[in-house]
Amino acid sequence: MATMVSPSLLAANFLLLDSDLDMINRSEADWLHLDVMDGVFVPNISFGFPVLEAVASRCTKPLDVHYMVVQPERYISRTAKLGAMMMNVHYEACTHLHRTVQEIHDAGMKAGVTLNPSTPVSVLEDIIGDVDMVLLMSVNPGFGGQTFIENTIQKVQRLRQLITEHGSNALIEVDGGVQGETAPRLVEAGVDVLVSGSYVFKSPTPEQTIHDLRMLKGLSAV
Repeated sequence: MATMVSPSLLAANFLLLDSDLDMINRSEADWLHLDVMDGVFVPNISFGFPVLEAVASRCTKPLDVHYMVVQPERYISRTAKLGAMMMNVHYEACTHLHRTVQEIHDAGMKAGVTLNPSTPVSVLEDIIGDVDMVLLMSVNPGFGGQTFIENTIQKVQRLRQLITEHGSNALIEVDGGVQGETAPRLVEAGVDVLVSGSYVFKSPTPEQTIHDLRMLKGLSAV
């Protein structure tokens, strides 16, 4: 199985969004990653439902929606109405995570849980069998273009071990600083899905860059 690639729209040119979405539609990208920020959970504001709805109407790829917001459960029904494939919520933002995961599933979407860089994978031990994906942040959430946090490689390995021990089918996704040097190491450590923003959208040949990331399948240690 090829490594899956979910380009992050946060790095797109919002003055040329039609063009960037057309590129994503033509490309081998598996999903489109959408970072929703509220300026409270993270110190930045990205975009809201008017943009999400416009993107959903144009993009032919499954939508991988990542909420960096407080109380993300408030947006489950609206996210489902977008036709989103995956709704990803932060462990740190959900008081009742199991309930939120259930509600995401009941709404017809896959459920992802995101961990900040300082949150250990062990917190997922009692829910790993219920989630479809775990997103590990390899930078501090809130801004694009940050430097990759090296400890993420070991964290991926620990998460892969946890998934295996519990017989979970959860995918591992990583977001932050994913580029030509870090991506092969992440895949080798056990990552299934690479989120890449600046590396894809600022590439002179973004479709080729997406293709090259997908071809890292041979390095998987899983």
